[in-house]
Amino acid sequence: MSDFVLWWQNLPSQMNPVIFSIGFFALRWYGMMYIVAFAIVYALIRYRLESEKLPVERAFVGDALTWIMVGVVAGGRLGYIFFYGMSSFLSDPLGSLVPWVSTPGGCRFAGITGMSYHGAVIGVMLAVFLFTRSRKVGFFETFDLFIPAVPLGYTFGRLGNFINGELYGRITDSAIGMYFPLAPTHQLRHPSQLYEAFFEGIVLFAVLWLLRRKSLFTGFLSALYLFGYGFVRFFIEYFREPDSQLGFVFLSFSMGQVLCFIMMIGGIAVFAVSRSSAKSAGS
Repeated sequence: MSDFVLWWQNLPSQMNPVIFSIGFFALRWYGMMYIVAFAIVYALIRYRLESEKLPVERAFVGDALTWIMVGVVAGGRLGYIFFYGMSSFLSDPLGSLVPWVSTPGGCRFAGITGMSYHGAVIGVMLAVFLFTRSRKVGFFETFDLFIPAVPLGYTFGRLGNFINGELYGRITDSAIGMYFPLAPTHQLRHPSQLYEAFFEGIVLFAVLWLLRRKSLFTGFLSALYLFGYGFVRFFIEYFREPDSQLGFVFLSFSMGQVLCFIMMIGGIAVFAVSRSSAKSAGS
């Protein structure tokens, strides 16, 4: 076996998820990737404003992104609890919500662990809805403004999962597999985090970014994102170790696949409603 293959397969055990620590505080790559993701989304939207001459104020982008960040964190955490960790929440509600744990010397910050992508989507949709209502602007106009940049930011979130060694894939005999220290068995597993980073992140970003100026109607990009992400993630779930110990498997589908199927239906519904509204407005 070549040195590269050995290096590749053992790469997860060589990565330290902590950048540095000072006392009880530890700066982790996972949290840093969130910051990078939001910064990239903000930069790309600013680029859109300038290159496409969009009639949107810069302050509007910053304010909207602040609401979106709250939606991501709150929705992601609550979604994880609801979809995957309800039993843990019922046994320890406060411990599930508060990112602090008791120690002999007092308490320490444990970080926000356990985030659900689908919960984050719901949180962002609610945050954008409340924000647009407060500003009296269109919901889908705002969503379409941000959505082409979102997948590239998402890419870094999955890279954070990879560095953490979490959300690893199913067991495989392929040389592309990796040994993940947090896995229950020392067997090669699909690096599903990297699959997601590439297909749900880079590929979906390329599609949406290329189509951003060719949107057929308001809501088109939002519908395409919802369906596209759900479609790609549905199939990647076959390579990802399902969270069956935290959620459930329904008719041989994982919880993630069930949620992705609902997401695809939502994308189709948004497409139909938005197109109908556009035709009505144009008639």
